[in-house]
Amino acid sequence: MKYIVLLGDGMSDEPISELGGRTPLETADTPHMDDLARNGEIGLAHTIPEGFPPGSDVANLSVFGYDPQQCYTGRSPLEAASMGIELGPDDVAFRLNLVQLVAHYGRLYMGDFSAGHISTDEARQLIDDLQNELGSHEIEFHPGMSYRHIMVWRGGKEAMTCTPPHDLTGQSIENDLPRGDGAETLIHLTNSAQLLLHNHPVNRRREEKAEVPANSIWLWGQGRAPQLATLHERFGLSGAVVAAVDLIKGIGLYAGLDVIKVPGATGFTDTNYRGKAEHALQALETRDFVYLHVEAPDEAAHQGDLKEKIRAIESFDREVVGPVRAGLKHLGAHRILVLPDHPTPVQKKTHTDDPVPYVLFDSSGSLRADAVAMGYSEKTAAATGIRLTEGHRLMERLVRG
Repeated sequence: MKYIVLLGDGMSDEPISELGGRTPLETADTPHMDDLARNGEIGLAHTIPEGFPPGSDVANLSVFGYDPQQCYTGRSPLEAASMGIELGPDDVAFRLNLVQLVAHYGRLYMGDFSAGHISTDEARQLIDDLQNELGSHEIEFHPGMSYRHIMVWRGGKEAMTCTPPHDLTGQSIENDLPRGDGAETLIHLTNSAQLLLHNHPVNRRREEKAEVPANSIWLWGQGRAPQLATLHERFGLSGAVVAAVDLIKGIGLYAGLDVIKVPGATGFTDTNYRGKAEHALQALETRDFVYLHVEAPDEAAHQGDLKEKIRAIESFDREVVGPVRAGLKHLGAHRILVLPDHPTPVQKKTHTDDPVPYVLFDSSGSLRADAVAMGYSEKTAAATGIRLTEGHRLMERLVRG
């Protein structure tokens, strides 16, 4: 038996008046996901436990089959694992975004949480210079991809409150600076980084080309290394993860999966959808399980771009779900789980903790849809009455039935 998770990050949404009260998922042309819904089990799953922030870290841990209430320590340790950064028991990793802050009437606002989706090459120059100027035996800056990077505080503190930058787009940051024990160190580093980045050659060139400068860092998502059992230890599965973002690759590594690199996979709306599908199918030829993640719908929603989110959902269906379904027919018995990790409503530009629609399909036909499930959407999933209050149980449903 082959098992695959096809995850469209942030696909689910809320009804939008511009769409006649429909969601982007209802509006998008998704024949492959619709067919899975008609021929499999469709319902709602709570991937965010009560009291947890609705982040991709918590949500994807749930989909991987881990109970965040038992294992969640923070986002950044998971990303650090993907980047090959070793953390000791006393070390704390922080997610470091390169961002654009904008001054307006004496206040600083979050202009762009991704610094205009700065290129990886440009970002590396900035992070390397931050390490050279501000790094020490305690503080380390590690380059990642585009605007996503890691800072490690060796022997550091973690019990402070830090706000994700994508929650602050267009808002003043003054009430969302780090707070709590250790916050003064983060604020000092941020202020020092701003001085270095202000006239940096990379930013001068970006401004000359009318591109968004990366004029600040933003530290958040802190935590220590978690302890997770692998999927082989839990279910006897060999597997791989296909993703562009370090968070998902890091969870995959903790889960004991191989990380598959796909040329052109960007973690943005211009990603190589078809390449991800092809590499996933190749991985399944020699493995039991694949977790395929596409970030594009979430990125479009964070930008508030309704048309782009619909396009991303349609591309996911056409270039990922369709080819994977066709390829699996040649690999024998299989099960497919399709879902978002969390909703990312376009009008809110951030995540919510509402349950997400899932489809679980078995090639044997042993899982059948409720009669009301005529397609894949939030509405049809809710109409079946199937609701998993513990989203991490979905992995058990996928593997054990």
